[in-house]
Amino acid sequence: QVHLVESGGGLVQPGGSLNLSCAASGRTDSTYAVAWFRQAKGKTPEFLAAITWRLGDTIYADFVKDRFTISRDYLKNTAYLQMNTLKPEDTALYYCADGRRLVRYSTEYDYWGQGTQVTVSS
Repeated sequence: QVHLVESGGGLVQPGGSLNLSCAASGRTDSTYAVAWFRQAKGKTPEFLAAITWRLGDTIYADFVKDRFTISRDYLKNTAYLQMNTLKPEDTALYYCADGRRLVRYSTEYDYWGQGTQVTVSS
């Protein structure tokens, strides 16, 4: 059983930055990739980015390519999401998820964390 814990969220002013972390325990070689999603109040979950644990291959949603960067530390079983130039519309609950494929679809990810809240406001 894979257990994921997100951290690093909080309140930040527009234009600011945050670096989210996702610590994974219980991983095996069957868990191939880790992704970040977010869900704002009243909206459906959005895919942001994903990365393979071993090789570090990445995919991004087009709307975050220039502002967000996903990375991972394979030995520490930790993934990160560096978010720059944050906007009020980035306010959401941010989740990491672990799965068997490097894809954008939430249904392909088997394990999910509880989420960390990001609020962008002046």
